[in-house]
Amino acid sequence: MIDVNLRIRPAVPADHRQIADLILMEQRVHRHLDWRAPLEWLGSQPYFVLEKEERILAALACPPDPPSIFWIRLFVFDSILSGSSAWLPLWEAVRHELSCFEEATAAIITPQRWLETILYESGFVPAQTIVMLEREEQPLESRPIPAGIQLRPMTVDDLPRVVEVDASAFQPLWQNSFPALCKAFSQALFASVAEGESGLVGYQLSTGNPFGAHLARLAVRPEAQRRGIAFALIGDLITRVYRAERSSRLTVNTQSDNATSLALYEKIGFHRTGEQYPVYVYREADHGTTR
Repeated sequence: MIDVNLRIRPAVPADHRQIADLILMEQRVHRHLDWRAPLEWLGSQPYFVLEKEERILAALACPPDPPSIFWIRLFVFDSILSGSSAWLPLWEAVRHELSCFEEATAAIITPQRWLETILYESGFVPAQTIVMLEREEQPLESRPIPAGIQLRPMTVDDLPRVVEVDASAFQPLWQNSFPALCKAFSQALFASVAEGESGLVGYQLSTGNPFGAHLARLAVRPEAQRRGIAFALIGDLITRVYRAERSSRLTVNTQSDNATSLALYEKIGFHRTGEQYPVYVYREADHGTTR
């Protein structure tokens, strides 16, 4: 039986406290691994709450970034609800928003089994699997930097060109927008670029953690690949991590079907940790409601 007192509405900045309390207190919470925390997306849409008598019982956020790519950045609900009863009305509101965009794709990365049935029932399908790799401190094969390539620290002025490299190297689902890369750069432990005569051809951006460092982003323009540029960027990163006397652990993640990346990382000494995270996608065009 539908509770007529339940209401769906767009989230607003004034909801910060109630949503924060839900995230803190509830066990079943999905948060996207993002440069921005879920609460930082308040004010961007689609971001909906389910409330009863001004008490927020659930929230679902998936503002597009880049355009037409809607990562599920937050799903949380009060334990008085079931996952389905919280998700379905919120997802229906999101779908209405998605129908306004051409080629809209929603996506989520989650290992949480309780979400799988909900996603399947809503039309999401498995797309890829993200695998985690790590590298402990060990000698790295010495290689000269490719001819005509200079490695240097990334600067704020590089970011417009970094976005261009990123867009050329990744499919739309995995691209980072200019605002996202600006945020990532502000949080980076190490960030460097590879530059040639034609301009910037590659970059890496890494973050720090209590155990060492994480290679969060690595990209090389397609026309500059297979020249050893990615190897040089990672080698420089490894040197910087050890020189900074951080923990010797360096991690990275990539898609399980990205044979080129996996071969590169394994050659550099990374090995799989066994951690993996399924990726589910929902394409509005496949459901015949795009207008």
